Amino acid sequence: MRRRRVRLSRDRPSAAEDAADHALDGLITQARIVAGYRPTGGEIDPWPLLRRFEAAGARLALPVVTAADAPLSFRVWQEGDPLAPDALGLLAPTELRGSGRPDVIVAPLLAFDRRGGRLGQGGGYFDRTLAVLRAAGPVFVIGLAFAGQEIESVPLEPHDRRLDAVLTERGYFEVG
Repeated sequence: MRRRRVRLSRDRPSAAEDAADHALDGLITQARIVAGYRPTGGEIDPWPLLRRFEAAGARLALPVVTAADAPLSFRVWQEGDPLAPDALGLLAPTELRGSGRPDVIVAPLLAFDRRGGRLGQGGGYFDRTLAVLRAAGPVFVIGLAFAGQEIESVPLEPHDRRLDAVLTERGYFEVG
């Protein structure tokens, strides 16, 4: 799936813009804090979508790893703000603008299915984070992917958390 994602990113240079064009205006205008990610390993670029949320008045946040077995935290971030290595050595926002609880999360993935199954990188950060956030209140999670990352069925374990929607360069669907 990693090789497929890299190939798709190479073969579909306009995919991020095309995906952003399929985002629902109602979702974009209602969001207050939207968490995104910094793309790596061929992940579809979330910035065209995140800029639409920001233009509609949402604040943006990026994930921060504070410990290897902890849920992610989210720090508010604007383009140009400094980044520093987090607990895993990944570049993440500093405490410049503080933390925020997102009401929408744009999540990267390796594979997805039509039931909201998501195959991530394998560290469990996403699932731990969603368990904590959803216990405290609603959060809407959009898997952002290339359409070619869809598989028939993602094998899920009891701790795995489902997506609420998927957005690709070919369209948007919510999981029912």
